[in-house]
Amino acid sequence: MKTQGRIELGVAARSLEEGLESGDRPVVIHHENGSIVGAVDGLGHGTAAAAAAVAAIETLMSHAGLSLPHLFGFCHERLKETRGAAMSLAEIDRPGRMMTWLAVGNVMGVLFRCQDTDAAPRHLVMRGGTVGARLPNLAVSTFPVERGDTLILATDGVRGGFADMVDLAHGPSALSREILDRQATGEDDALVVVARFTGESL
Repeated sequence: MKTQGRIELGVAARSLEEGLESGDRPVVIHHENGSIVGAVDGLGHGTAAAAAAVAAIETLMSHAGLSLPHLFGFCHERLKETRGAAMSLAEIDRPGRMMTWLAVGNVMGVLFRCQDTDAAPRHLVMRGGTVGARLPNLAVSTFPVERGDTLILATDGVRGGFADMVDLAHGPSALSREILDRQATGEDDALVVVARFTGESL
């Protein structure tokens, strides 16, 4: 599935129990200067976790275009009324071909370089804390991105070793489903978001 020519996106999700709402939700927001791709994991599972994730996404959409630290700050204030969430966001700066990354809590991020397939993927830094309860120092990381680079986000319902089994020959939709099918723990809600930069608007 393509989104406005900037990224090709794949999303696969699974609730802990069939029929229950998932607290793990994807984020895709486009604004004037780029796009935000992310994953929100409401603490626990079920209705209360889903409410926290939805509140975070609504807040992000209301303030899109602000810096990631500001977005986390607004979400933190909003989620104080909920059980809180872990959250990872990557903002792709269209004019500058840069990706800015910020994560609080256990939502993994791995960046694969298209031009250097022999290099190990970059595991993006997660900072301990909970959006809505305790925010750490909100220092961002910034990386250049090129056409074909692939970002994978996974919540803690997915085993951490998934990056060792990624086949980048697969498209994002197939890749997200493959990771979820092979690596979901079955002990929590699970979400995999795969974003491949097309270069069309980078």
